[in-house]
Amino acid sequence: MINQKTLKHLIFCTVFTILLFCCCFSDIQKALGAEVVDRIVATVNDEIILLYDLNQTIRPHVDRIKASNYSYEKERQMLFKLREDALNMLIERELIGQEIKRYKISVSQQEINNAIEMLKKTRFITDEELREELERQGLTIEEYRKEIEEQILRERLISLEVKSKIVITSEDIKTYYENHKDVYSGKKKYHLRNIIMKVAADADETEKLMIFKKIEAVLSELKQGEPFDKLARIYSDSPLSSEGGDLGMFDIKDLSPLLQEAVKVLKEGEYTPVLDTDQGYQILYVQEIQKSPGKTLEESTPEISQKLYQDTVNIKFASWLKDLKSRSHIKIIR
Repeated sequence: MINQKTLKHLIFCTVFTILLFCCCFSDIQKALGAEVVDRIVATVNDEIILLYDLNQTIRPHVDRIKASNYSYEKERQMLFKLREDALNMLIERELIGQEIKRYKISVSQQEINNAIEMLKKTRFITDEELREELERQGLTIEEYRKEIEEQILRERLISLEVKSKIVITSEDIKTYYENHKDVYSGKKKYHLRNIIMKVAADADETEKLMIFKKIEAVLSELKQGEPFDKLARIYSDSPLSSEGGDLGMFDIKDLSPLLQEAVKVLKEGEYTPVLDTDQGYQILYVQEIQKSPGKTLEESTPEISQKLYQDTVNIKFASWLKDLKSRSHIKIIR
């Protein structure tokens, strides 16, 4: 039987040997210039995420950031956020993978084949063209098939946990329609002309005042009944002056806020007062207003139903994933 003194001696010798080995190994690493190329960066329940996987995920983005000539501090901040976002994505992917295993969700090789064939058909590409495109992205066909498999499995899990529990009612659709009448009541398009007198960026107040008085004189001629296109040909600094300042058709939302406010109150044949814009002093003329017919509630129902459904899926999935995280044991190792 080993007495207590002998046992203590054996423990001491064992610990000393381990420490000595560690020190020697560390010295060998330093002497050889070696570095740790892999380690655990996170644990997700009983599974691990390795530094190698994280680095592989962010590598293309790291290269782009480093090639963009940001300041040292900006680059450092962007790389830190990239790493945090990528690690969070890997954790979520691992959690989803664990749920897929728990529910025993599967996909056959034929289903993956069908998905790839459908993609080639919708994009009008051959198998050779697909492989060439994947090669440009640094992917093999096997890696691509794995991605397709993960997408299908993820979609089936979402259908099971989220989509199967969503119901869009006729009342939901009606409420959305009533709250978005501006979208479904038809759109207006404005056929616009303009007269512009440009102001140089370095112009002083005296020069600005002189230009403003000139365009006010043009406005006076308009008020006296002179045709807008005639005055645009004579006075406008626009490249379109020879065409009577014809700008073409515009949706109101495509105009700047200043021009929107000025134009939306006008009828056909009316013009704005002198507007002080970034391009210079302008007068806009509404030659024509075209209004597309709106959609009834019945006509809009399929579109609204699909939108509400997709919005609800996104919200419910985010909530489900948050709850899954809270129920899981996740440890991030910095």
